[in-house]
Amino acid sequence: MGKINILDEHIANQIAAGEVVERPSSVVKELVENAIDAGSTRIDVAIEEGGLELIRVTDNGSGMDPDDCETAFFRHATSKIASTQDLFAIRTLGFRGEALPSIAAVSKVECLTAPDTSGLGCRFVIEGGTVRAKTEATAPRGTDIAVRELFYNTPARLKYMKTIQTELGHVTDYIYRLALAHPGIAFTLKHNGHTLVQTLGNGDLLQAIAAIYGTTVAKSMLPIRGETLDYRLDGYIAKPELTRANRGGISTVINGRYIRNYPMVQALLQGYHTLLPINRFPVAVLHVQMDPTLIDVNVHPAKLEVRFSKEPELMQLVEREVRETLGKQRLIPAASMPAAKRPQEAVVQEQLELYRPQAPQAQVSAAGSRLLGAAAPAERWGAPAPAAGTSASPWAQPPGGAPQRSGGAAGTGEPQLRAASTGPAVQPGAERERLAPRETAAASEALLRAMTPQEEQPPALPAFPKLHPIGQLHGTYIVAQNEEGLFLIDQHAAHERINYEHYYDKFGNPAEASQELLVPLTLEFTAIEAEKLADRLPQLEQAGVYLEPFGGASFLVRAYPHWLPAGEEQALIEEMIEWLLGEKKQVDIGKLREKAAIMCSCKASIKANQSIGLLEIETLLDRLAACRNPYTCPHGRPIVVSFSTYELEKMFKRVM
Repeated sequence: MGKINILDEHIANQIAAGEVVERPSSVVKELVENAIDAGSTRIDVAIEEGGLELIRVTDNGSGMDPDDCETAFFRHATSKIASTQDLFAIRTLGFRGEALPSIAAVSKVECLTAPDTSGLGCRFVIEGGTVRAKTEATAPRGTDIAVRELFYNTPARLKYMKTIQTELGHVTDYIYRLALAHPGIAFTLKHNGHTLVQTLGNGDLLQAIAAIYGTTVAKSMLPIRGETLDYRLDGYIAKPELTRANRGGISTVINGRYIRNYPMVQALLQGYHTLLPINRFPVAVLHVQMDPTLIDVNVHPAKLEVRFSKEPELMQLVEREVRETLGKQRLIPAASMPAAKRPQEAVVQEQLELYRPQAPQAQVSAAGSRLLGAAAPAERWGAPAPAAGTSASPWAQPPGGAPQRSGGAAGTGEPQLRAASTGPAVQPGAERERLAPRETAAASEALLRAMTPQEEQPPALPAFPKLHPIGQLHGTYIVAQNEEGLFLIDQHAAHERINYEHYYDKFGNPAEASQELLVPLTLEFTAIEAEKLADRLPQLEQAGVYLEPFGGASFLVRAYPHWLPAGEEQALIEEMIEWLLGEKKQVDIGKLREKAAIMCSCKASIKANQSIGLLEIETLLDRLAACRNPYTCPHGRPIVVSFSTYELEKMFKRVM
């Protein structure tokens, strides 16, 4: 007698259920995806006790007639594919026909469905894979499926379920993903009668993000859009100041299907390169539309993983669009509300003009002139007084650039008011007559150009703000100001960014800068490290560091770039080798140069609690403004934090 038997259909269904139905969230996933495929615009999910007691999914989709309602619970019964060719152009979320029979094999299922608005429908009950009832019933258009007592007939599976809160977390997370993948569907999730998720379903992805993550997160999201011949990308990514401790805030959607794709997430993170702190991750929702023939979704039982035909092209698109989107923003974290979006003040403290610019010097009292604010701002800084009817700018500066006070009385150090003009007054008409004909023609031509519609120019990238240093705080932070408010700059992070871009460019061609040493450096390693390092010496040479074996597990450093930070050469080379030995896969020379640049920049930068002068601060700010990315250090920490003028006024109750 043969040893091979054909499994009973009931046992086969339970085995299949082990692949498809892992936990309550798996049931929710399969039922909700079927509702989406049915063209629903509203889907309500109600669960009890984490989904172990009840999972109920109600939709307003196309519904089923009585015959289809029973057939749908047979294995591999589906309306979504009919031939082999359909497997290579799948446009629906479900297609295998395994969900309903697998769920019914390990639970008690009741299905109430109607294909139209006539009110006539079908009620179908199946328990543990056995049909219990099939009757006509009154039902609205759509489908209502209730799954009770999940795993009641498989106690071994039930024993390994986690706590109610854990299972509820998995269910909630997947509803989040589906709501972000389909913002045109109104989702509702209730647990034990309490509403946990509710979206509008108006097609606005940003409103769906606000419903899930909150309005604060939604306000920090940036739209992203890009396209190639094969892919179309859109969605939202968060500013670098908004991060999470894990990748849970990243949702990737392909043709309406939420997937987990590691290369796509890595491409997203590469777009944030040096903008995120270590072990921090952004919030992002990426939608990709593509021809279904370029993707294989039939590689995972739960269909959470896919394969792309042109994966490198998609990864390049994601990385490029993320980098360009962030590059168009001024990425200075605001410690307060931006001044441009401040609400209308209900009460504004009245400001009294104690001194008028046109008042003679003699009219200013001696007591008032000793006050710091005795002179108008423009006069205090040595700038001409504003014309009548205009306000003096506190940021007006002399042509030299640095703010300078006008000369005071000898030995007093007190600011003295000066006249706005030393020459005789000139009437407007006389001024026009003094203009040369060539200047008049040029002015007329400029006016004509200003009045003529010009071709629209692309918007310029936001420039780093011009900052005027005030001083230093605790020897660590630079305090600066401009017309927008107050700024704090981390001097170490700023100098580190400047040095990083300097050394990154240097490491682009380090061989020409390498100098041979009169007295080589000796480095010692373990036998295993030495064997591994011997195979990776060519990678070090591409970074400008030349080593040669010196017997045993020792190596000699014969040459290194002459621009390495003085006194830190050996420590830097050892760190580079340590990183090189820690790489398990093939070494990316670009990544090695970047790591080397980061190490050099950190060693060469000024440290915290180090006092620097005003001239050094101005130079540091000028060099920072010239950087390609002046907002974060190479490790992703912010360099600048701003405080708006409005919030400062609010702190001191100047506005209420």
